[in-house]
Amino acid sequence: MANASLGAVELGLDTFGDVTDGLDGEPLSQAQVIRNVVEQARLADRVGVDFIGIGEHHRDDFAVSSPETVLAAIATVTERIRLGTAVTVLSSDDPVRVFQRFATLDAVSNGRAEAIVGRGSFTESFGLFGLSLQDYDVLFAEKLDLFAKLVEADGPVSWSGSVRARLDEVTVYPRLEHRPLKTWVAVGGTPESVVRAAQYGMPLMLAIIGGGHERFAPFVRLYRQALEKFERPVDLPVGAHSPGHVAESDREARDQYYEGYIEMMARIGRERGWSRMTREHFEEEVEHGALFVGSTETVARRIAHAVRVLGLARFDLKYSAGTLPHEHSMRSIELYGTEVIPRVRELLNAEAVA
Repeated sequence: MANASLGAVELGLDTFGDVTDGLDGEPLSQAQVIRNVVEQARLADRVGVDFIGIGEHHRDDFAVSSPETVLAAIATVTERIRLGTAVTVLSSDDPVRVFQRFATLDAVSNGRAEAIVGRGSFTESFGLFGLSLQDYDVLFAEKLDLFAKLVEADGPVSWSGSVRARLDEVTVYPRLEHRPLKTWVAVGGTPESVVRAAQYGMPLMLAIIGGGHERFAPFVRLYRQALEKFERPVDLPVGAHSPGHVAESDREARDQYYEGYIEMMARIGRERGWSRMTREHFEEEVEHGALFVGSTETVARRIAHAVRVLGLARFDLKYSAGTLPHEHSMRSIELYGTEVIPRVRELLNAEAVA
């Protein structure tokens, strides 16, 4: 897939606002974590990162339940970095309110807003907002349909479905100043979601949290085929999101990242019936799987490989990991922006020329 466009790949960062420990090992308050996320995004903007994504969760181990609010704060202290969610759990939200929040964020940031919408990997929001998991599929399908109409419309919208009140020639405010609002559909590996993204002509964001990137190549092919079937532009962007951490050396990066990551996976695993991840499994994921953990050269080469294999237009590194201290994340962001990003582009440009 080597071509001249690969060197122009966008390189971003994601965080779920994990509740972290201080360097003294004591957990920080959720309020302090949110303030730290704003500081992390400001650093990312300063060191040349293209995009910052903030996740949405409704549980005690993550601090951010209203990512657009945090992104609006970030907009006031940054200048050029694009701002988005990672992801907006559209199934348990109201598409009209989601649109209004993004239109507001787009105004505050002077056109830097992006939406990444998905089903979400956690289900706490359904019960919190009075929704049934039995309606999991229909909620996402219908709400994405309405959101797509709102994004595309330059005037009143009419819509009807089974999960919310109908709209009859309704104009939603504030109006978008910068059209269209770039909206990605995030998928974790279901072909139906890939096809749905193509149906609406929305870019595809692959959430790759385990295993090698090569195994997602069939989803990219399916997406391209579906775009053609639905008579959408076949060159719409594909992005990928994977966890990782950058430090001065491979060993330092692994040692810093391991404890917070393994405890986060154990906590989620207890809820979902997973076996506990071993150090050997962790090392395997770092060497050959979805964890982009290492020195600047190691991480840059892993990212360049993923971009080539999947033909990515965007790669986002999910840099937060459970209790990993803020100070380690700040250094990771600095290295990512100042050393990893230039090296990735150098590697891809060299291949394009060759």
